[in-house]
Amino acid sequence: MAYDKSLADCTTARPLTDLSAEELGAWMQSQGFNNAHTPRVIRGLLAAEPPKSRAGFLLPGKLEEQLQAAFPTAAASLAMRQVSEDGTTKLLLRLHDGRTVESVLMPDYHPDRAAGCISSQVGCAMGCDFCATTQTGFERNLTSGEIVEQFIHLRREAHAAGRTLRTIVFMGMGEPMLNLKNVLAAVRRIADPALGAFGWRQITVSTVGIVPGIDELRAANLGVHLALSLHAPDDATRTDLLPMGKRFDVQDVLAAVDRYQASSGRITTIQYCLLDGVNDSLSQARDLSRLLKGRRMHVNLLRYNATGLSLRGRTYAPSSLEQTEAFLAELRAHGTVAHLRRARGPDIDAACGQLRKREAAQSCATP
Repeated sequence: MAYDKSLADCTTARPLTDLSAEELGAWMQSQGFNNAHTPRVIRGLLAAEPPKSRAGFLLPGKLEEQLQAAFPTAAASLAMRQVSEDGTTKLLLRLHDGRTVESVLMPDYHPDRAAGCISSQVGCAMGCDFCATTQTGFERNLTSGEIVEQFIHLRREAHAAGRTLRTIVFMGMGEPMLNLKNVLAAVRRIADPALGAFGWRQITVSTVGIVPGIDELRAANLGVHLALSLHAPDDATRTDLLPMGKRFDVQDVLAAVDRYQASSGRITTIQYCLLDGVNDSLSQARDLSRLLKGRRMHVNLLRYNATGLSLRGRTYAPSSLEQTEAFLAELRAHGTVAHLRRARGPDIDAACGQLRKREAAQSCATP
């Protein structure tokens, strides 16, 4: 990438995490440095343990000084931190414009591993009726740097707890497919073997079913995993819960997922949140099995984490443990690969958007 004067004008106000490898290399050349240092700078920036110097690993002293002068601020800072009894840690990060976004670190069954959940937008426009994030509406897309910053915070949070961050999923606030340009830019920085070296297969991108986004992700050919938030096997129930179902019906969405799976070779995860009396009947379990028959996908069941009154004035409740187990058994009886995801952090506003909503309420209440 050739250096462009306009690049200098915009990068001086941007955090270092927001620059692609090409942009950072162009900046280095414009300052008289060898752009071969670029991967080393990014590796240091994304390291699990903060390097002693701002830029990282064995860089020329003059380059260290120039980096600190040109990119003095981070894309996000820690505003609030909650730790659950089960070890789940929820971070609320404050962005440069005062807005906040959530990230979650979840301990694995293995004592030395952890998984992370990352947001892609401030708020969400999808209007899913049982989701806390959507109650605050959509504010803006996150920059690639703000996404990378979440990864850094989670990686270092895991390291401080004696764990290694092994996987991340874009399943926090927002719809990743509606900010895919910045999501993909962040993923490349995080996963590329020459840069963050986290690994493509360690990353999952989730969607409520944005068909063009799924196809665009397929075209990017990064080899990341895909997760589909389905939540109902039929269009009527799904559209009632997820308004996006009016635009993309179940069959159209699954056809896009089939295309992605055929291209990537990755098995898709079907996310299904069980809501008492809404989508948890045994007949719906059978319908779901019929829908997925012949498809190499697995169902990830989760029990709803109550978030209070919904956008449409409803109060949803989680399915009982007995009904959850019966739903799971019915799926398996009909040949569907399924498991129940363990609930995480019920004592710390674990559902997406809850901590942000609480912090905003506290700010409003403060004179």
